Amino acid sequence: MMASIYEQTKSAISELCDKAKLTKGSMVVVGCSTSEVVGARIGTDSNPDVAGEIFKALDDYTKSKGIFLSIQCCEHLNRAIVTERKAVPFSETVNVIPMPKAGGSLATKAYEGFEEPVVLEEIKADAGMDIGFTLIGMHLKRVAVPLRLENNRIGEALVVAARTRPKFIGGIRAVYNEELL
Repeated sequence: MMASIYEQTKSAISELCDKAKLTKGSMVVVGCSTSEVVGARIGTDSNPDVAGEIFKALDDYTKSKGIFLSIQCCEHLNRAIVTERKAVPFSETVNVIPMPKAGGSLATKAYEGFEEPVVLEEIKADAGMDIGFTLIGMHLKRVAVPLRLENNRIGEALVVAARTRPKFIGGIRAVYNEELL
């Protein structure tokens, strides 16, 4: 099962980054309920082993592309974000260490696995992936565009994804950069 979780996660993050056209230096946010991945209701069956496989797949892929990874904590830490300090060198950090029952298993694995982890109250990511109804939208830039993924399941959990784009301003006389749509 664990190899399957790793492969499903790697396929989903790869597809998201490709469809969102993320480049080196972009930020992706991921929220995950390992309870949902194993077929239980969110918040009822936190699974550090599953989280380890998911984190490894996410980290392996994003590092290989130079994309910054951020992991959303659960509601018990107000959906705070765990990421690498180098991704947010000037951001104000908060003092908390995620645990499986207060932060979530994936956030715990991220805190343990990042080189220099920091926790933030918020971030504005370029794209995001929600594994099992964790509601990552608050951590995306202002204009989120839903992405339909072919790789839309990890274990038993549904995967929902989005990319962002700059806001349109200027009205009918404005000219827009097609590459940013």
